Amino acid sequence: MKRNDIKALATKNSAQLQEQLQKLMVELSQAKLAKKAGKLANLRSISIFKDDIARVKTVLRHQVVVTEVTEGAAA
Repeated sequence: MKRNDIKALATKNSAQLQEQLQKLMVELSQAKLAKKAGKLANLRSISIFKDDIARVKTVLRHQVVVTEVTEGAAA
């Protein structure tokens, strides 16, 4: 993920992030299969997919925490 893509994650809503998470997980599983078949040219791509998945999950969790805090402050 490029730096601009990482910054853009914060502007996406949870539905868009869930969709992106699903795409990344599919790409990760395809990369793992390609590695087992010996057809994966860039072995680092598996780690990159894992890092990207973690970034998306972090932003999703941050959104949940922020909404919980704002709802708690409003009550």
